[in-house]
Amino acid sequence: MSIIMTRLFIIAVGLLIATPMASAENLFDWLKSPTFEKKSIVAKPADDARLLTLEPKESEMYPRVSAGAHTILVNVSHGKKSWISRRSMSNGDPLNMVSEDVHALDSIRWHGEKVSFLSQRGNGLGLWEKPVDGGGLMKRLYELNGHLTQPVMLHDGGLIAVRLTVLRNMKKASRGTRNEFNNWQVSGYRGEIIRIEKDGSEKVLNEGMNPALSPDGKWIVFSMPDGRDMHLYLMRVDGSELTQLPSSRSVDVQPAWSPDGKWIVFTSNRAKVDLRHTSHSDWDIWAIDREGRNLTQLTKDTGRDGAPSVSADGRVYFHSDRKVSSDLKKEHQLKGSIGAFHVWSIALPK
Repeated sequence: MSIIMTRLFIIAVGLLIATPMASAENLFDWLKSPTFEKKSIVAKPADDARLLTLEPKESEMYPRVSAGAHTILVNVSHGKKSWISRRSMSNGDPLNMVSEDVHALDSIRWHGEKVSFLSQRGNGLGLWEKPVDGGGLMKRLYELNGHLTQPVMLHDGGLIAVRLTVLRNMKKASRGTRNEFNNWQVSGYRGEIIRIEKDGSEKVLNEGMNPALSPDGKWIVFSMPDGRDMHLYLMRVDGSELTQLPSSRSVDVQPAWSPDGKWIVFTSNRAKVDLRHTSHSDWDIWAIDREGRNLTQLTKDTGRDGAPSVSADGRVYFHSDRKVSSDLKKEHQLKGSIGAFHVWSIALPK
């Protein structure tokens, strides 16, 4: 007999002794009633995140919210195939395929009503632009070289990107391997944030990954390693005025700005940290204001929450491999198997 059932039996016996007129049959009928059973097995959700995307056998990751807050870009994987999809922000339904270019998965960004992304087409690496509906003409904006990722276009026409440089004494077999959830490390490489001018000249600004441009175009927030930790830093787009945001023994990565520039949201394992085995950590979405105050944990779930993007109406979109309930599957009219990751949303602090 389990501990819980033993305690219930003792309570039942006590009640029978205390109230001789009570019926044992009635008492155990009450213990078996729907009201009692429901209270004993139903747990409240850890947060109030809403599910947005859910398609059969697909994983949807790395949401990128449009400035108009009507559509969203997501990385989709189905079996061995991967592509960029545009989705409705009202119900998560697919609108069109944007690109199947493998370099777009780590680099696609909104560029007004169009999108920009890295590609090897045209006999070399370049940053290209195309309409978000998947059709129309494509235009090369920059000719580039080397191993670049995570480009950010500046308001003055310059470009911020991450250049990956090979670490010494690293076996070739281990270079370039990635975890789909982890876009802040590439095994065998060191990330450097660089600025590329229109004439092709470039300058190394700092070591780091995951650069994000402030809405006013003046600041970059990014993640920089410190041993096993990763901390968030701010700097101007020319690399000056380097400033560290409040940190802890944690991995703080994938920062993004709110459209009004007041909040920086990011992925962190600071709620439950295991720096030696990061897969044992709890990954959640956090927010901190521009002045480094009001640190707030937005999501609380045992699943891996990451890659936040903030809409104009103050909702944070992120991917997660948290459990999808059978009720949510019914709401999305879906039966059968689903992928590991899907896009969810939660409100910013008021």
